Amino acid sequence: MKLLTLRLSQGDKTVTKAVRQDGDTLTEIEGFSDVGALLKDSAWESIAAAANGTTHPLEGADLDAVVPAPGKIICVGHNYRNHIKEMGREVPEYPTLFAKYAESLIGPNDDLALPQESDTVDWESELAVVIGKKGRRISEADAADHIAGYAVLNDVSMRDYQFRTIQWLQGKTWEKSTPFGPALVTKDEFSGGLMTTAVDGEVQQSTPTNDVVFTPEFLVSYISTIITLNPGDVIATGTPGGVGHAQDPKRYLQEGQILVTTIEGLGQLNNRVVKES
Repeated sequence: MKLLTLRLSQGDKTVTKAVRQDGDTLTEIEGFSDVGALLKDSAWESIAAAANGTTHPLEGADLDAVVPAPGKIICVGHNYRNHIKEMGREVPEYPTLFAKYAESLIGPNDDLALPQESDTVDWESELAVVIGKKGRRISEADAADHIAGYAVLNDVSMRDYQFRTIQWLQGKTWEKSTPFGPALVTKDEFSGGLMTTAVDGEVQQSTPTNDVVFTPEFLVSYISTIITLNPGDVIATGTPGGVGHAQDPKRYLQEGQILVTTIEGLGQLNNRVVKES
């Protein structure tokens, strides 16, 4: 099942609705403003499957971030071996964790804001895990039961700010910089796929999502040892090799470029890079 958050115009304001995708049709899941709100209902899966609300065409749909306001966005650094190598690091014994905030999220087709303050804006395709069931100290064996599904995310990074200090957060959570979506694909329909990033049609990253040091299940278990994971929380599981910062010469996003992030079986993000006003 594929679940999305749809933006709709109502008079002079925009509202959002949780919808289910069936082919080229989106069906409203009545009573839920977005996928994050839906996941807070313990019966979310059966509610979504049975939904028969107003329908909309997928073509031309204005999609929000699939979970627009997660309670937590926890990101993992140095989880793909080819990225660890290109950045000159050692394979970590434990996950490298940092956070993003909801203000950084944009929809799968929204413009990506290039800030006035940084000219070293880099791409990082990632598999996002979306939590569907609350838990603390979840065992790795039980972790899959707490995963609602998966989505595509790009952890766009302002490298100059990221490396000002040994703490990365200030380079990772700029407003309107992190495309997320297009859909939450439930875990029964996704077992892994090729993840790619392209800039103006030129492929920069291409690696299977399972080529990781720490699996999604391990990350759910590890992070939940530290803090309770709640429905709608997001874990961004790391990026593979091919980032612009590791190239020679270094390459960064420029105004007017199109950033395309794809994971087979999950969908695609298409984001135009625009200068923030």
